[in-house]
Order: sequence, then C-alpha cells, then structure tokens
Amino acid sequence: MPVCSRGASIEFDNVSVNLGGVSILRNVTAKVAAQSRTAIVGPNGAGKTTLLMCLLGEIPYSGKIVVSLQECGSECNSANSPLHMYRKVRVGFVPQRMAFDRSMPLTALEFLCLQRQRRPLWLGMSRSAKQSARELLVAVRAEHLESRMIGNLSGGELQRLLLANALGQTPDLLILDEPASGVDVQGEQLFCELLENVSAEFGFTQLMVSHDLSTVLHHATQVICLNKTVISQGVPSDALSTQTLMALFGLHMGLVDDEHLAAHISGQSH
Repeated sequence: MPVCSRGASIEFDNVSVNLGGVSILRNVTAKVAAQSRTAIVGPNGAGKTTLLMCLLGEIPYSGKIVVSLQECGSECNSANSPLHMYRKVRVGFVPQRMAFDRSMPLTALEFLCLQRQRRPLWLGMSRSAKQSARELLVAVRAEHLESRMIGNLSGGELQRLLLANALGQTPDLLILDEPASGVDVQGEQLFCELLENVSAEFGFTQLMVSHDLSTVLHHATQVICLNKTVISQGVPSDALSTQTLMALFGLHMGLVDDEHLAAHISGQSH
C-alpha cells in the first residue's frame, strides 16, 4: 500500500462565510502544520464543519486557503476553488455519519472494493481490489469485519470502515468531521489512538473536528479554538486555557469536567 511522505500544511487566511445574510465564519486565520494532528473545537454553531466544507470546496467563501505539499515542495493555492481540483493533494474524508440503507446486502469488504475496481460489484470482486481492501481493514484493526454486513456494524465499527475507506486514497491530508460522534468515551479514545498509529504509518496531516476536549488534550498536537472566528490556537496546553474555555463554552463549559480539565491543563503547562 502506498505511503504518504510528509503530509500537507494548511493556511486559512481571513476566511469568511455568509449564507442567506447570516455570518457563519468571520475572518478565520489559522495554520495547520504538516503531519500534525490538529483538532478544531468549539460550541455548537461555531462554524467548525463549515470550515471543513470550505477546505473541501463545498461551500463558497471569501479569503484564501493555501495548501502546501511537503512531499514535493509544491504549493497549491485553492483561492476559492475546490481543494480536490488540485490532483497533487490527496485528500481523505471521514464524515460524521454515513446515510445508507441498512438492509443493503453489502459486506465490509465489498464496500471497500466498490472504489477499488472498475467492473460492477455484481460481477465479483477482483483479486487486487480484495487484497487492497483487506490491507486497509488490517490497517484500522478491523479485519474481523470483512464478511460482516455493513448494516449490522456498530457505530464504532462503521467509523473504522469509513476510516479504512479514506486511507485508501493514500491521503496527504485526512479530514474528519466528528468521526466518533455517537460512540462512547472509551470508543472515542480508542479511535483517536488508532488515528495516532495510522497517521504515524501513513505520514498524513490530520484535521479533525471534535467535541471531546479531554480526548483532544491527550491526542491532538495542535488545537484551533473556533467560535465563528479563531479564539485561540496552538498546542493543547496553551490553546485550551481556562479563559479560552470560558469564551467558547461559557460558565458551565457543557461537556467537560471544568475542575478536572483545568487541573490537567495546569499540570501540562508546568
């Protein structure tokens, strides 16, 4: 299986989005280092997914997004054009969820073969497609799911399958939109540990929206705190300060244990 060399860096330069007269993003300026595991955090409605969709070229925006490929030393300037138009940028995307008919008679292996062979699946899986699909399942520690129907997979198992499918693009940049949404805390931690392992093996840059600040603190190397505009960014122990959390989530900070997280951040910064 091909391995990415050095990933891609991203620069968001004054990115703004207005839809129907409503400001969704305002002058977002941030940098994502190559081969980093960068997490975007913020409250509901902060524009996190919108920023990912701008990067993927799915939503119009003003400003500029620059993607630089460390592998070849070249730079691809998206400048309001879909990122995927630049063929040198290999992008993998893991959505928050996949809408499909759960009664569909499709195994995990067949699902992965769909994009790895030209002939229709009803004519059978090619040997090369099956080999590639099996390698991807092994990469995400899901080889035991090979013959399982995708409609019978749990949330965590389905996310592993979607991750395997994204890795099949041999991405320079892997984009994930709350990939562990609907998975319990332990499952999300295991998924993030798996991401660490595959990112080290494949060498891609990881950009992920996440709602679990404790998991972000443990697994991300870089954080962008977003609430329509960038509140802070940097390494987790600096970016996730008490002041930033208050600005993002208010007095109660929603999903996090204030005292435990604050104490942990304090310990990390000393």
